Amino acid sequence: MTVVTTRHPAAALWDMDGTLVDTEPYWMAAEEELVGSFGGTWTHEDALQLVGSGLWESAKIFQDLGVELDADAIVAWLTERVRQQLHEFGVPWRPGARELLLALREASVPTALVTMSVRAMADDVIKEIPFHAFDAIVTGDSVTNPKPHPEPYLTAAGELGVDIADCVAFEDSPTGVASAAAAGAITVGIPNIVSLDGSPASVLWSSLDGRTVADVAALTESRKATA
Repeated sequence: MTVVTTRHPAAALWDMDGTLVDTEPYWMAAEEELVGSFGGTWTHEDALQLVGSGLWESAKIFQDLGVELDADAIVAWLTERVRQQLHEFGVPWRPGARELLLALREASVPTALVTMSVRAMADDVIKEIPFHAFDAIVTGDSVTNPKPHPEPYLTAAGELGVDIADCVAFEDSPTGVASAAAAGAITVGIPNIVSLDGSPASVLWSSLDGRTVADVAALTESRKATA
């Protein structure tokens, strides 16, 4: 009898905003409030351009629009405003994300959070997860080069002690997909508020709802077969 086995990824690497939790509307509201407080105008289209970007890089755009604060102050203000919304309205989980994360943990797949939010914001989300969710945490204030640079994902793989080529990354933004793909991870794009058409994602899934460990393992097997 032939026994068919599936090879789990060396690790699962998770983006946070827009992938694990649907906090992009919180960020957009904070951005509009910040620019408006200095007499400027911030549109939905403006906000879409920043989805997945590093906070300090985004700060330069706000300064160009008349926000008279230094970059650190802008990052701190936006982060605190989003954290306030998390506390007021709760953590809006993306469909199927927490369930797949738990299933991967139960299958003993190492996991890392790879987010361009700062550590304090990441901790707010992590503490709402009712199980030990991540073996490593990489945040925007812990890397030199933010997404779309590959550094965040390479850092996560390094902290886990695994080969990035054997990891599966979950991302919702073009910037995040570019980062994970450039690092060499198998990259699952889950479009949220921006299109991932034409992105370097290994595969696009419309949702994580109903996705299983077997689905993730199949991606690893597919790369192994084509290597």
